[in-house]
Amino acid sequence: MQPLAPNLPPLPANAALFLDFDGCLVEIAPRPDLVAVPAGLPQRLARLHDRLGGAVALVSGRDIADLRSWLPDFPGAVAGSHGAELSLDGQVIQKTHAVDLDVAALHRAAADAVADSPAILVERKPHGVALHYRADPSLRVVVEEVMQQLADAHPEMVLQPAKMAVELRPSGTGKDGALDRLMALPPFAGREPVYAGDDLTDEVAMARAQALGGWGIKIGEGETVARYRLPNPAALARWLDGALAEAN
Repeated sequence: MQPLAPNLPPLPANAALFLDFDGCLVEIAPRPDLVAVPAGLPQRLARLHDRLGGAVALVSGRDIADLRSWLPDFPGAVAGSHGAELSLDGQVIQKTHAVDLDVAALHRAAADAVADSPAILVERKPHGVALHYRADPSLRVVVEEVMQQLADAHPEMVLQPAKMAVELRPSGTGKDGALDRLMALPPFAGREPVYAGDDLTDEVAMARAQALGGWGIKIGEGETVARYRLPNPAALARWLDGALAEAN
């Protein structure tokens, strides 16, 4: 594992900045609905948006409405549901649904399958479902078996491992695709992509940023393709604040 980014360079003036939410801007919580937005985060994001000419995006497995409930005044682009949803300037410009997916039925099937394991959290998403086993890591095998069964029953969906969770999401979506779509649009086009994320779902996007001449920042532990690493969201916040201070 590489060191904690002692050589992490300053944020380029021409950066296109892509930021994951959970584990990156906010600490991971026992449940997705229990995260705490740090004081000063909305103002930090607004200042970064101004400094980078609007080229700041949130990229998350959460859907856009959920993200907006935590950061209602965020002025930048939002890629939700692993890129299945995309909004720019407050307007939804992409919303992809899995073919012939009865999401309510999928949610019920997932909940029924783990009804005997109350420690497993069923996260109902508009484009899929996730099962979290953070409350009892010994239930990982149960979650993986249930999700594989659901994936087998829904070939239009793909499994997405995550931290203490497994998600079923529409095929053809991904955070790398969201990055590509945004990099083709103003104000991101022609800029140097910088992607910060903490989870397995972020690895493809960090790899894509680096393939486009930018770089990735892994937040926390674990194997990664990212060129740089920071230990936690607080360290990322300090680095971003340093970038803002240099711009003044």
